[in-house]
Amino acid sequence: MRIKQLYIYPIKSLRAVPLPQSVLTPTGFPYDRRFMLFKVESDGPQSQPTLTRMTVTFFAQMGLFTQEIDLVQGLFKVTYTPPPLATGSGVQMDCPRTVEIPLKPDTDTLETIDVSLHGSGAKAMRMGQALNDWFTSCFGWKVNLVYLPPGNTRKVLGNLAPNSVHGSKNQKAIGANQSSWFSTLKSYVPNILQDDEAKEDNEGITFADCAPYLVVTQESIDDVTERLVGGTQADVTKFRPNIVLEGATSAYEEDFWGAISILPESDHSMDIVLTQNCIRCQSLDIDYTTGAFGKGEEGTVLKKLMRDRRVDQGKKYSPVFGRYGFLADKNGSLATQTVKIGDEVRVSKKNEDRTRFCTYF
Repeated sequence: MRIKQLYIYPIKSLRAVPLPQSVLTPTGFPYDRRFMLFKVESDGPQSQPTLTRMTVTFFAQMGLFTQEIDLVQGLFKVTYTPPPLATGSGVQMDCPRTVEIPLKPDTDTLETIDVSLHGSGAKAMRMGQALNDWFTSCFGWKVNLVYLPPGNTRKVLGNLAPNSVHGSKNQKAIGANQSSWFSTLKSYVPNILQDDEAKEDNEGITFADCAPYLVVTQESIDDVTERLVGGTQADVTKFRPNIVLEGATSAYEEDFWGAISILPESDHSMDIVLTQNCIRCQSLDIDYTTGAFGKGEEGTVLKKLMRDRRVDQGKKYSPVFGRYGFLADKNGSLATQTVKIGDEVRVSKKNEDRTRFCTYF
């Protein structure tokens, strides 16, 4: 197999940013989901308003925002495209279309606030008023953009982490030595990151839901397309992957993968331990041109997966698609490793049975 595509999402739940290459780190690709939007329900004390996390599942309008990264300038651009005929929708049509955000904000003047995602809390930084006002004008309600700086991570809950007691018991390997990988997550120090990123918890995560990486295969995406009528194509970015692989022998064979090895013949091969399935929700059905749930075939993806993809006994009423992953180092090397489109990938560990997701949200 080979890597077909790489993606990051600087602001959680906004549109994907495709990359030709990136660097593997314990907390995910650089700049992936370091920012998140929260709806301000009440201001309360100035230091800690009542906030509701914003994800595209519950705020479909987030699909109207695209992101573009500029590593040379050290920033990313967010562009808001109002939906057709949005008059009267509550969206303010006169908001600026594009805003620039630094990839590494100066946090000296930013306020620290407590935030939580799926019960996993973190100390984040509230971005400046100008950015908050821009997003507020686009959504039509008060919004705060928060930033999770290097050194601050969220705890991995449930049985997602490779070193969790339940997680390790949940995987029965076929022809693999489990002990070498589940106890050796190492820190990498890519030269494009801040030095304190190396100090982050090896099993900590940013604003990604459950794990630093989400791996899917093109063959499984193709299966979804085959379920849709009228020539409708499944949009891989709605599945929110970080790594898309092509060359699997069949759709959904990744259900049984325990680990993959990138550049397996290289002296710098890297392993990603795949611990759990990704449980799917209505975000698959959102129309990114309207910022609402899709009509016709585009709005039926979740329903069609419900037919035969409810295969995880830990979440037996929801379909699964893709595998959550954590970086592992089997070579004992701390060298930085870049991965790119076209890199060879092999399955380095298979499980006898599908893993069972431990419910925690």
